[in-house]
Amino acid sequence: MDILSTKGFEDYALLDSGNGRRLEVFGKYMISRPDPQAIWQQNFGQSFWEKADAVYIQNGNKGSWNNKNGVPQKWAIKYKNLSFYCKLTPFKHTGVFPEQALNWDFIGEKIALRLTGGSQPNILNLFGYTGASTLAAAAAGAKVTHLDASKPSILWAKENQQASGLSEKPVRWILDDAVKFVQREIKRGVKYDGIIMDPPVYGHGPEGEIWDFNESFPKLMELCKQVLSDNPLFVIVNAYAISSSSVMLLNVLSDHLGTLGGKIEYGELALEEKDSGRFLSTGIFGRWSK
Repeated sequence: MDILSTKGFEDYALLDSGNGRRLEVFGKYMISRPDPQAIWQQNFGQSFWEKADAVYIQNGNKGSWNNKNGVPQKWAIKYKNLSFYCKLTPFKHTGVFPEQALNWDFIGEKIALRLTGGSQPNILNLFGYTGASTLAAAAAGAKVTHLDASKPSILWAKENQQASGLSEKPVRWILDDAVKFVQREIKRGVKYDGIIMDPPVYGHGPEGEIWDFNESFPKLMELCKQVLSDNPLFVIVNAYAISSSSVMLLNVLSDHLGTLGGKIEYGELALEEKDSGRFLSTGIFGRWSK
């Protein structure tokens, strides 16, 4: 079991966490938001936390931002050769998940190796949200199909594509239900060399299709196996806010991909605090690769 930990990159840092919150820097702006699992003590005092430019205030199942210092509607941050727009969403997220940085690197490295063999990989990103993994794959030289059930998320991902200077890269944008789309790809005989997915706990497709992780994820994995090419590169699964451990991802990946050889890695996604080195776990991952 591994911990994939991001200590930060050019425009991001986790400054502190504790007392049910995390304090981060995204580009020029310091942001404070809830994190229920951070039940330990904060390293910095209240006066430091009060420097936050925007603070997310939770009120029951809802919340809102106290935008104290005029954080703009959107602003760009960079990771290596990629650029992403951050936004203060009603759901406390910014649209950028820095803990995924090591997965972005992994995707780029695997695609680069395949390109040296003379073929352009075909990658499928399911539940693609704002498109960071899509852009990492496209920047590395792959053809990418990006699927999400939310039109606003796809529009946001296209903004990120333009900000990254990747508008001419071969990215196909699909608004659809993940399960139905993969079923149709099977019938069409389409194959992919890599699959990325960040499935939610619960969700709905564009036509009201119901997604329930515990029921839907194993079914989707079985379908995904059928659209993998004869010489696939990787399958990456990230999961957030579910009650299962990464061992669950190990077991499901083993069920469906174990006969393909290769190796399976699994564990936690984490952010490392800038000065203390303390980890803040954000989710779990499992990935199969050759």
